[in-house]
Amino acid sequence: MTAIPMPQAMAGRLPVLSLLSPGPHLRATLLNLVAGLVIAGIAVAVTGWPWWVFNAIVLATLLPVGIGKWREEKHRLGVVIMLLSILLTAQGVHSIEHLVQWVQYHIVGLTPRQSNGLVSAANAEWVHFVWNWSVLIMVIVLMRGGMRNPLAWLLLAVAGLHAVEHTYTTIQHVQVLNELRAMGVTDVTAQGLPGIIGRDGWLARSPWTQGTIFCTLPGLTTEVRLDVHFWWNMLETGLLLAAGNVFLAARAPRAPNHGHEPNG
Repeated sequence: MTAIPMPQAMAGRLPVLSLLSPGPHLRATLLNLVAGLVIAGIAVAVTGWPWWVFNAIVLATLLPVGIGKWREEKHRLGVVIMLLSILLTAQGVHSIEHLVQWVQYHIVGLTPRQSNGLVSAANAEWVHFVWNWSVLIMVIVLMRGGMRNPLAWLLLAVAGLHAVEHTYTTIQHVQVLNELRAMGVTDVTAQGLPGIIGRDGWLARSPWTQGTIFCTLPGLTTEVRLDVHFWWNMLETGLLLAAGNVFLAARAPRAPNHGHEPNG
């Protein structure tokens, strides 16, 4: 893919923040946000729908503004930077969801099963599986498009391990559901099962790891699943921001040197 230089407006120290800024779309963002809050409030009040529907409606009303912004970025900056902008936004929203779950569990005092975030319907095993594999694929596409730096390679490793973790939990989910159905139990979910790491995870239970360093590292075999995936997501999002910033900074135009050339 042909490298497209960044505009001068993104030539600062943190061009990733300029990319995420709504810029000229700020007014439309605010108007759609207000409209979404009003529509969602009326819909929930009239129908009695759960509150996660309220949040889903608000996000849906903001989506057209995002689409318009990304189309403009594709025209000005190219497909790769548009995809980076989409992934940063999606992961940002995803991070908020994990943060809300963390607050619900650690501060509000809800149980892990009750700590479902803003859109509880999305807290499903297959959603996590598809989401994390989609993130991994997007990271690979971005790296093929030029976002190759040490932080990007580390991001690729973390995203890959995260996808493997959710592959394991999804397999466990399907196996337990099949066992329940074989016993005639159809009204019990198998959501929130332990993964490879964390309390009751594979590392904590496997005879291969008993007595090894893996069982002594803080949190690796003791944290509840909610915390495990909170930190997975924070690490992944932080690396995406850092790798994306390095990538954008390398494409930003350099400020002209107005100083005098030293005498030789």
